[in-house]
Amino acid sequence: MSLDGKKASGSVIAEPMIGSDPQPSVEDSEGLEGQVESRDPEAEKRLAQLYKLHGATWDGTDDPSDPYNWAEWRKVLIGIIFSVGQLVTLMSASIMAAALGNISHDLNIGASTAQITLSIYFLGLGVGPFFIAALCEMNGRKNIWVTSNLWFLLWNALCPVRKSKALMIIGRFLAAAGAGAGITLTGPVMADMYHAKDRGKSLAIASFLPYLGPALGPVVGGIVVQYVYWPWLFWIISIFDAFITILGAIIIKESYTPVLLRRKAVALSDQPINPALSPSKWAFWHDFFSRLLVYLRRPIRLLVRRPVIQVTSLVLGLNFGTLTYTLMISTFATLWIDRYGQSALIGSLHYISLSLGFCVSSQIGGRVMDFIYRRLRDRPKNNGEGRPEFRVPYMIPALLFIPVGLFWYGWSAQYRLTWIMVDIGAFIFTCGSSMIAQAFLAYTLDQFGDLGASANAATRLLSNVMGFAFPIFAPQLYDRLGYGWGNSLLAFIFVALGVPVPILLWFWGAKLRALGKKQSDEGRTTIIRGGL
Repeated sequence: MSLDGKKASGSVIAEPMIGSDPQPSVEDSEGLEGQVESRDPEAEKRLAQLYKLHGATWDGTDDPSDPYNWAEWRKVLIGIIFSVGQLVTLMSASIMAAALGNISHDLNIGASTAQITLSIYFLGLGVGPFFIAALCEMNGRKNIWVTSNLWFLLWNALCPVRKSKALMIIGRFLAAAGAGAGITLTGPVMADMYHAKDRGKSLAIASFLPYLGPALGPVVGGIVVQYVYWPWLFWIISIFDAFITILGAIIIKESYTPVLLRRKAVALSDQPINPALSPSKWAFWHDFFSRLLVYLRRPIRLLVRRPVIQVTSLVLGLNFGTLTYTLMISTFATLWIDRYGQSALIGSLHYISLSLGFCVSSQIGGRVMDFIYRRLRDRPKNNGEGRPEFRVPYMIPALLFIPVGLFWYGWSAQYRLTWIMVDIGAFIFTCGSSMIAQAFLAYTLDQFGDLGASANAATRLLSNVMGFAFPIFAPQLYDRLGYGWGNSLLAFIFVALGVPVPILLWFWGAKLRALGKKQSDEGRTTIIRGGL
């Protein structure tokens, strides 16, 4: 019987539908959503593949239930909600920068311990996404996003209570674990709703507000420290996040195709709903942790077995850990206070240059990335088929902007040139930093499709571990080498380790992506039995 005949009769494939919590393996899902094109043959091929994997499919290429076919206003609105949620994450990371001196005094801790209260947040951002990715691929995006936000606002509000060093550190870590939902889910949710050819556009929608966080965080922090009291840094953020969470619970629709089709398969079946798939039933919770463990192995398996994930993780780690947040959070605020003699409030305004760099590159760069992707896809030799490697040319300018910006920023600060020179260097650097992060996120989503949340969590682990470690000793780096040679050292490290990666991906990307699939095939039986 043909696919259309099966849909018309309302029948579904029983094996992957009832009681098995079906999910595609890594290889079955890679590129499934990322390489879909608007041509009818390709769309029909996608529908058939979805039916094969999930026991149900959409009612044609124009089915309004398919997130690809949602109204543009709905897609944009959902993207804005996720964008604002991620803004909270980035504000929380940087908002303490202007208050570290006050926190150190009130908690009776040293400068190094105060840096730990700041950087422990990134360690939480590294751990939390593994659980968030696992849970969202089990039960969908929306519920885990709402739950993670509630978790964040609770622990963030508790951080300054009783001015306890232990509670501050533990609270920051646990709050960050919940805040990881924004970083983990924003890209995959946009990929749920937009084709690969519009990846840059979708990421531009979702990334505009988050990149205001590095500026808004220190600015708000400087105002609160100067005019109110530093515990309100945490409480203001929690109040703001509570408002966003309520909006999200009302506006956001579930967009994860495997979950939507699993629900459709159950609805079309004559069999009763399996209690193991309903959170309101005890059977769902009886083996919940065993199923969660299976899903948790997915991002770990990707990180360990897939060299392409390891390479991506290295570049993002260099970009995020050693460069972006070492520069942006650990040293940028103190530069203006200690070296230029500015107040905490005035010094925090310089973070606007960083946010301008992020916003300009994300909004303009995202559309440039889409243009490049379409031009390469439409070449006759590519037969209209997209590949993740078509994101690589967009990485090239970033390879120039990052070291140039670091040199410009570092030596301008070293010689105490006028403030605008330092800010220009910071602007150039953050343009490159944003572009490289945007390109690698698109590359990952193109390749891994439905497993984008797990792949995203895997690629960001090293980034957040570095984001935790480097701010602790970054002040010592600049004390010994100065801003000039300190930033030059970071630029040399990035050039040596980061520049070869786009070359590797362009010429050998397909072979690199193929490495590790054999090991995953060996574990396929275990994956299916575990509910993957």
